[in-house]
Amino acid sequence: MIHTVNLSIEFAGIRLNNPVIAASGTFGYGEEFARFADLRRIGGICVKGTSARPIDGNAPPRLFPTPSGMLNSIGLENVGVDAFIRDKMPFLRKLGCGVFVNVFGFTDEEYAVVIDKLNACEGITGYEINISCPNTKHGGMVFGQNPVLTRQLVSMLKERTRRPLIVKLSPNVTDVAELARAVEDAGADALTVANTFLAMAIDVATFKPRIKTITGGLSGPAIRPITLRMVYQCVRAVKIPVIGLGGIVKAEDAIEYFLAGASAVQVGTASFYDPRAPLHVLEGLERFLKQRNLSSIRDIVGQMRQ
Repeated sequence: MIHTVNLSIEFAGIRLNNPVIAASGTFGYGEEFARFADLRRIGGICVKGTSARPIDGNAPPRLFPTPSGMLNSIGLENVGVDAFIRDKMPFLRKLGCGVFVNVFGFTDEEYAVVIDKLNACEGITGYEINISCPNTKHGGMVFGQNPVLTRQLVSMLKERTRRPLIVKLSPNVTDVAELARAVEDAGADALTVANTFLAMAIDVATFKPRIKTITGGLSGPAIRPITLRMVYQCVRAVKIPVIGLGGIVKAEDAIEYFLAGASAVQVGTASFYDPRAPLHVLEGLERFLKQRNLSSIRDIVGQMRQ
C-alpha cells in the first residue's frame, strides 16, 4: 500500500494543497467554522456571495430541510464588499489555504464595482462569479440563463482583473454545455457546476409555502446525480477546468465527480449538518487512493470506464 499520496492540484493557474473546497453560502466567511476544524487543511474556502452594497437578505422562514437535501432562500445576505475587505479578509489571509470570493450583482456595473475593489485587496486566490442573479436592466432575466448576457458579463470582468475567474453556472437551463461554451469563449478560467435548483415545498397542515419567498434553491444529496451529469457534459464541452458541486457528503461522492472529469470539488450543504464535512471528505479521499495504490488525485480524474 502507498503510504503517501499527492493531493495537490493545479488548475486555472491556481495551486492548492488538495482539491476539496468549502462552497460559497455554506461556510460563511470561515470564522464561524474555525473552532470546529483546522481550516488550513482544506484546499480552499469560497466565501459567501459579496455584492457592491450590504444586503439584509430575505425574511424568514428561509431554510427548510427536505428528505434528501435542503431548500433555501437566504436572499444573498452579506456585509458588502467594503466591510468584507475591512473586517473579513484579515482572518482569511492567515489561513494558508485558497481564498475564493464569490461575486454577484444585479447589473454588469455592480459586478465591476466589486471586482475593482477586490483587485486592490491582497490574499485573494481567485473570484467565483455567481451568474444566477436577475439582471435588472433586462427585465429581471437571470444572467446565467442567457448565453449572450453571460458572455457579455464574463468578458467585461475578464478585462478588469488578472486573477483567475471561475464562473458558477446555473443548473436551471435547457443546455448547460451551451452555457459552458459561452463562458469559455468569454475568457473564463474555470467553471463551478452547479448552483442550486429552483424548487419549493408546501406545508399541508397550513397550506402555506415552507419558505417565505415560496420558491428557493434546492441543494444536498438529492441533486447529486443531476449535477454529476452536468459536470460530465461540461467537461466534454470545454477545455477549461470544471469544479464539481452538488450533494457531496462523503468521499465516495467526491470521487464520482473526479471520475466524471472534475478537477476539484466543493462541499456545501453537508457543512450545515457537520462543520467538519470538508475534512471528512478529504480524509476519505486520501484513504481511497492509498487503498488502491494510487499516488495522486490526478490518477482518477476523468477515469470513468465505459
